[in-house]
Amino acid sequence: MSDTSRFELPLLQASQAQKHVTVNEALTRIDGLLQLTLQSVTLNTPPLTPQEGEAYGVGAAAVNAWAGQEGMIALYINGGWAFVPTTLGMRAYVADQNGWAGHNGAGWVLGMQTLSVNGAGMVSKVIEVDHALSSGPTSNAAFAIPGQSVVYGVTGRVLADITGSGLTGFSLGVSGSTNRYGSGLSPAQGSWLRGLTGTPLTYYSSEDLVLTAEGGDFTGGTLRLAIHCVQFTLPSE
Repeated sequence: MSDTSRFELPLLQASQAQKHVTVNEALTRIDGLLQLTLQSVTLNTPPLTPQEGEAYGVGAAAVNAWAGQEGMIALYINGGWAFVPTTLGMRAYVADQNGWAGHNGAGWVLGMQTLSVNGAGMVSKVIEVDHALSSGPTSNAAFAIPGQSVVYGVTGRVLADITGSGLTGFSLGVSGSTNRYGSGLSPAQGSWLRGLTGTPLTYYSSEDLVLTAEGGDFTGGTLRLAIHCVQFTLPSE
């Protein structure tokens, strides 16, 4: 056997010359795989100026130097690409999506927490939306809550003063429950909100988050919202 079984690290052979080359190759691969960070898991074309030690999850239609390496981990080491196989249960931080992902045996799933023997998973998500408020008594962040999700709560931070004649505050919720995630909220820049639900709520279809002005109407402002939720993936056939 010339390589290890999981990550294809090169092994020293009996009476091998230049042993340091093989050892350094193995150490370099370990350095790239330990506490794995993938710059992306969706690219099919290698980046033009990769940095030494960077790792990528190769996409499903790879071209150029990645051609034929679909689904592999591409490590840029010693000025070239080395390819390492993925395995069921691997975890990595995906830099361009700002989140942890797990490998379900077929691909990377952002936020995957658990996985059944047949691939059914529980996927945790935090979805951020920067919402510029429209003028009027209400302002909707369209389809901010994803369908088929269980929502634990919504947090937020005022990025730019929420303004309006006579405005004293605002509430945040959904249609039919406009203060579900808070009321009497401060409109000042830097203010924050943490709207928790006593019992997690299921949304079967995508839904707007509704901001309702208190004491007047909105004329402007920007609010960053984060929806904290869980979704469930199906078992394989």
